[in-house]
Amino acid sequence: MSTKAQIEEIINLLDERHETLATAESITAGGLSKEITSVSGASKIFVGGITAYQNMIKEQLLGVELETISKNSVVSEAVALAMANGARKQFATTWAIATTGVAGPDPLEGHQPGEVWIAITGPINQSVQLNLSGARDVIRDATVESAIATFARILKSRGA
Repeated sequence: MSTKAQIEEIINLLDERHETLATAESITAGGLSKEITSVSGASKIFVGGITAYQNMIKEQLLGVELETISKNSVVSEAVALAMANGARKQFATTWAIATTGVAGPDPLEGHQPGEVWIAITGPINQSVQLNLSGARDVIRDATVESAIATFARILKSRGA
């Protein structure tokens, strides 16, 4: 199923359930929000997103504790989950998707390019670690596609 078809499915399922979605993005730098809102009808379910490229924004706007970043690094499950929870709180949504990782070309804090964490929080919480390869844009695009596919699977498995 194409990414666009998955987004259409997400929009329909969330709309039927009267649920909403927000994003918190680091590695994808707004690409996830852009992809979701490129599909007609997204305004029915998508509330907003925060591109938290710098740690200060993760802390100030998403409420990620400095200790969580210091202890785990920004490329971690703990930070991805904290970002998603922060977005849910900021936007008062049912669901949030967060992305953090290293797009490259250089390592970050000992993490290699392609190491990515996606966190989805809401009625079901799930995190996914990816180890991707390729150029910077390839890693970012694959992260967006994986986040959308994972969220679509969660919504379908949850039922009505």
